[in-house]
Amino acid sequence: MQTNLSPEFKGTPDGDAAEAILRKCVHCGFCTATCPTYQLLGDELDGPRGRIYLIKQVLEGAEPTRATQLHLDRCLTCRNCESTCPSGVQYGHLVDIGRRVVEAKVERPRGERLLRGALKAGLTSPMFGPAMKLGQLFRPLVPAALKGKVPPKPGPDAHRWPTQTHPRKVLMLLGCVQPAMMPNINSATARVLDATGIQTLVADGAGCCGAIRDHLGDHEGGLADMRRNIDAWWPLVEGLTSEGQVEAIVTNASGCGVTVKDYGHALAGDPAYAQKAARISALTKDLSELLPDLLPRLKSRLGKGFQPTTELVFHPPCTLQHGQQLRGGVEVGLRELGFAVRLAGSDSHLCCGSAGTYSVLQPELSKQLRDRKLAALAAEPGETIVSANIGCIQHLGDASRTPVRHWVEVVDEALR
Repeated sequence: MQTNLSPEFKGTPDGDAAEAILRKCVHCGFCTATCPTYQLLGDELDGPRGRIYLIKQVLEGAEPTRATQLHLDRCLTCRNCESTCPSGVQYGHLVDIGRRVVEAKVERPRGERLLRGALKAGLTSPMFGPAMKLGQLFRPLVPAALKGKVPPKPGPDAHRWPTQTHPRKVLMLLGCVQPAMMPNINSATARVLDATGIQTLVADGAGCCGAIRDHLGDHEGGLADMRRNIDAWWPLVEGLTSEGQVEAIVTNASGCGVTVKDYGHALAGDPAYAQKAARISALTKDLSELLPDLLPRLKSRLGKGFQPTTELVFHPPCTLQHGQQLRGGVEVGLRELGFAVRLAGSDSHLCCGSAGTYSVLQPELSKQLRDRKLAALAAEPGETIVSANIGCIQHLGDASRTPVRHWVEVVDEALR
């Protein structure tokens, strides 16, 4: 695709990065066929190719409008288009640049500004945990529109962490909402790793991965979150603490994982953090990437007579299969352990509609995608839906008659 950037963007880091991405696009339209919002709305401007044209026009000097902003807002950033694209267009990075430019030029309505500000501040606040506990205590009284965002109170095992020490150690990102909403995912991860001789460490100073602020238009706030995490993790990465050096940074929420793996790109222009960020990204592993190494010990712990009674249907999050380009690892690992695991026969590549804060900001589209995903999953025999990202688990679980859990919780339960 030929480009002619306006003087405002020519020679700038964002302009140069966007131009390199735009030049790879050959207008083929393969991306449109796999775009969830295009499938729902049938509008070229609500598909990747149309959004690419909108971003190109703005970078070439066209004045963005409220309509431009809405088309970019409706993008889930599921990156299915990247998996489909034969030219390797990095659409995710391009739409991030486009949103930043449009956000600076188009003022949002007051209601939108307030909602996005509340999400940005609330989800990353230390008060989120106490607020969630209060919501769980009075859950029957919570309005129906919000009740789906308040999962039931977790059981006693949710906060039971292993106490053994092991020579092998990993660092785990707890996440910003997961400890309050679904703490058993983190403790189950620590217990499963403990069963295989790996100790899980947590850095107290770490917090949100940066995705929430960045995706809500606060790019500098997102970068500040990333720098804070790097500072908190660095002593453990370098082995400067009494616990020693960690061999990996493990993420059990694929939405966080795809962001942390991108720290090197996000902070490439920061001379104080570029090298550290690149190393953090290289060390980061989704929990499923550890499975091949864990399988022998897990099989031994489960024993030869282990026969799972629950059939599983796996929903691969977009941030896992498209963002991190990790496919098949969870299913293969669970089958090796003896579980019966299936994917939905149709639309397994499509987004469930969660997409971070998308389910709050675009509720109608989000619910349509959720209902479509649940129909596809229900067509497969299975007593439990498993996934690898808290956002998908909460979003699907809100409307599913079938229990929805993280796959590591199923393994942890089997071990016990």
